[in-house]
Amino acid sequence: MGIVKEKFGVTRSGEEVYLYTLKNKNGMEATITNYGACLVNLLVPDKNGKLDDVVLGFDTLEEYFVNPSFFGVVVGPNANRIGGAAFELNGKEYHLAVNDGENNLHSDINGGYQKLLWKAEEAENSVTFTIEGKDGELGFPGNKTFAVTYTLTDDNEIKLSYRASSDMDTLLNPTNHTYFNLAGHKSGSMEGQMLRLQASNFTPVVPGAIPTGEIKPVAGTPMDFTKMKQIGQDIGAECEQLKLVKGYDHNFVIDGADGHMREIAEAEDPKSGRRMKVFTNLPGVQFYAGNCIDPQSGKDGASYGPRMGFCLETQYFPDNIHHPNFEQAVFGPGKDYESETIYQFL
Repeated sequence: MGIVKEKFGVTRSGEEVYLYTLKNKNGMEATITNYGACLVNLLVPDKNGKLDDVVLGFDTLEEYFVNPSFFGVVVGPNANRIGGAAFELNGKEYHLAVNDGENNLHSDINGGYQKLLWKAEEAENSVTFTIEGKDGELGFPGNKTFAVTYTLTDDNEIKLSYRASSDMDTLLNPTNHTYFNLAGHKSGSMEGQMLRLQASNFTPVVPGAIPTGEIKPVAGTPMDFTKMKQIGQDIGAECEQLKLVKGYDHNFVIDGADGHMREIAEAEDPKSGRRMKVFTNLPGVQFYAGNCIDPQSGKDGASYGPRMGFCLETQYFPDNIHHPNFEQAVFGPGKDYESETIYQFL
């Protein structure tokens, strides 16, 4: 259907920023900006064909300069947390920004890939965003080239394809941090929406949301989403794991993950009839229920706050570098990073 490109503003250093809108034959639209490779709008039809924007975000570029909840952005080079804001790799210790208690969160709050301008290349139904990182930048080793392609298909799929390479061994564990509300981004709490995760296990955490290194079954606990249930059904349960992070903010271990694409999640809003399926070839998904969304103004005059959107962030397990039993997100010469995640709307 072609791509519509329009100016979104300029960075603080005067570089021009653009919006790229993809449309399919069903009327679905996805708008992405080259600032932070961020998904700004996602218009999806409901059961009656009415379009609504189902992702949280902002109307202006200047608001994305702050964006305390990481609405819509691609986080990199490493998403999620690294305990102690440091790691050892090939006998050398690397130190990162201490920005989440004593730990590191999302590489760097102000200097991570979500706050940088990416190069954009348009194709027929996709846009590829590319960024380069220098050795030592943000504390990570290696000169890196990183790309993510957004594709909108006529099957109502928004597809994110990631590729990255580095001339030294380094940590590469990006994700997309979009917050979904299938009733529409202005509709308030999403706790009544339904979720199923193809995950019989999760990785429990200690204070600071750092994994213990254990892999525990969800059966018989409030963490069990192996069958469809309301997101809010157990979110206030007397459960230490939920209390530690004010609700759900945990990595779930995808059943049967083997590097191939598989369905890992399904969400539904009963009122609008919108359903979303998620597919990936990654081993984990961080389910975040938006517990700590700061009260703030969003798109179209919306008022956002806690639990008004949820994230399904596909990833390697957080803090895997400190847990040898977790699959390691270490990439470098001879081993490039590649992954794909699809959000399909039904």
